[in-house]
Amino acid sequence: MPNPPTATATKPSRDAIDRYFKISERGSSYAREIRGGFATFFAMAYIIVLNPIILSSAKDMNGHHLDNGQLVTATALAAAFTTLLMGVLGNVPIALAAGLGVNTVVALQLAPRMTWPDAMGMVVLAGFVVMLLVATGLRERVMNAVPHGLRKGIAIGIGLFIMLIGLVDSGFVTRIPDVAQTTVPLQLGTDGRLDGWPVLVFALGVLLTLGLLVRRVPGAILISIVAMTVLAMVIEAVAHVPSWGLTAPKWPGNPVASPDFGLIGKVSLFGGFGKVGVLTGVLFVFTVLLSSFFDAMGTIMGVSDEAGLTDAHDNVPGINRVLFVDGIAVAVGGASSSSANTCFVESTAGVGEGARTGFANLVTGGLFVLALFLTPLATMVPSQAATPALLTVGFLIFAGSIREIDWSDFTIAVPAFVTMLVMPFTYSITNGIGMGFITFVVLRLVAGRGREVPLPMYVVAVIFGFYYLMPALGLT
Repeated sequence: MPNPPTATATKPSRDAIDRYFKISERGSSYAREIRGGFATFFAMAYIIVLNPIILSSAKDMNGHHLDNGQLVTATALAAAFTTLLMGVLGNVPIALAAGLGVNTVVALQLAPRMTWPDAMGMVVLAGFVVMLLVATGLRERVMNAVPHGLRKGIAIGIGLFIMLIGLVDSGFVTRIPDVAQTTVPLQLGTDGRLDGWPVLVFALGVLLTLGLLVRRVPGAILISIVAMTVLAMVIEAVAHVPSWGLTAPKWPGNPVASPDFGLIGKVSLFGGFGKVGVLTGVLFVFTVLLSSFFDAMGTIMGVSDEAGLTDAHDNVPGINRVLFVDGIAVAVGGASSSSANTCFVESTAGVGEGARTGFANLVTGGLFVLALFLTPLATMVPSQAATPALLTVGFLIFAGSIREIDWSDFTIAVPAFVTMLVMPFTYSITNGIGMGFITFVVLRLVAGRGREVPLPMYVVAVIFGFYYLMPALGLT
């Protein structure tokens, strides 16, 4: 007769999960991974609301709008699938969802000149090209060709970028309207002063997060997000704040909503070429490809570096799997009509909470699955409660990388400086990488050190130069 199960019967299963995700090997724990997964989800849950707003506000060539409710489902579903896939196959704590840079290209450049299925078909094709580049090893060669100092510049640029995202999304910093006709683009709060309960919630959240970090309290970022959400709900119940931005901290009357899968699979792969011509169609695919390719590259490098997942040569072990999943994500975003999915820099919130493996993605992806049915609950966390995490993590990235740049070598220091400034100032990771690469190649050539520049860097610099000259050449 077999022995009855003991308390240790489940240990092999638990150890198998630990071994597969290398949780203990990377100095993490289940608790840290779970906290990190929650923190990442709350830091990027806004995309469930924001992506549908951006896409549904645009018209295609026939004047058709995409349905907002169907876009919410498509956005959450694609984010859930690609985030889970990255966790299982890539084993990195990098979540994915609809990319904000790419969805603007789809909404404002592609859709007005073709139908929505045509535009999403262009995105799917860009995803196929990304996967092809990974399969041939070209994408990994480009990443490995980036010198150490420039990699650190990219990481710092991402840190500054997510800090600016946090300041803007919270309302602590706002854009000065064009009607003001001023050369100063940003201002403190509204009309140059901090005003209103939402900004106070953000400020208290920043202080609470930093205070908990200084005290080395486990779960500092997640504790702050939850505490500030509760505070915001209390303030809203008492003061009835006019606007919290995209999401208001109110308990929804009906927290359950049925998903609408009507947009899934509504794609025409080659229909767009018949509308705009082969050359323009290829350029459209190239534009989506370039943005997706380098946005993801910068994010993967920055998040992996912050999580300590790089080896002695600053490379990420198993990077091809990570890059291939990213290519799949671009195609999945197009196939779901949610626009290209890409790696989210907000994943640094989870890394700051201790996430080091793809197990955190199982948590984040699972929450996106729940969001399909509990969208009202998923979107009740106001940005003012989540964005303090971005400022905190941005600082940690900056502080951890700034010392590793050789500032005495101007051929690397200047490109790194350009990269880290262009990213936040143009609100684009891709632009920062492009300008940094071009500057690096030009300065090395001027210094007579052209032979020290890897061939992929020359190729990418030329591609970026062509990309930036496209408007002047009448190709957009």
